[in-house]
Amino acid sequence: MTTSTRLLHEVATARAGDKGDTSIIAVHPKSGVDSFWLWRQLSVQSLAAHFGLPVASVNIHEPTASGTLIIVLEGRLYGGVTRSTSTDPHGKTLSFHLLEMPVGDVEGTSGG
Repeated sequence: MTTSTRLLHEVATARAGDKGDTSIIAVHPKSGVDSFWLWRQLSVQSLAAHFGLPVASVNIHEPTASGTLIIVLEGRLYGGVTRSTSTDPHGKTLSFHLLEMPVGDVEGTSGG
């Protein structure tokens, strides 16, 4: 059994949407990846650090029946998509940013 550090995009896919000043990102493990292992990698603290947000701004919802984890980032859109002067800090940009997050050691997964 080999152990290695991976980036989230190697073991999961992500889709993002937004509502007002809140971004919602769905993370789904790729085939062959232990979803319980994946969920343990994505803590409120690690996500807050990755996005540069206070811990209180990050919420993780219990996985759905399909194994998808829902992450809610409050205040990340700098006032909302239509009010923000930032360059596209939402949607695909945030999901791609999340998928570049290191997720620790993977044991016995195929990685997709």
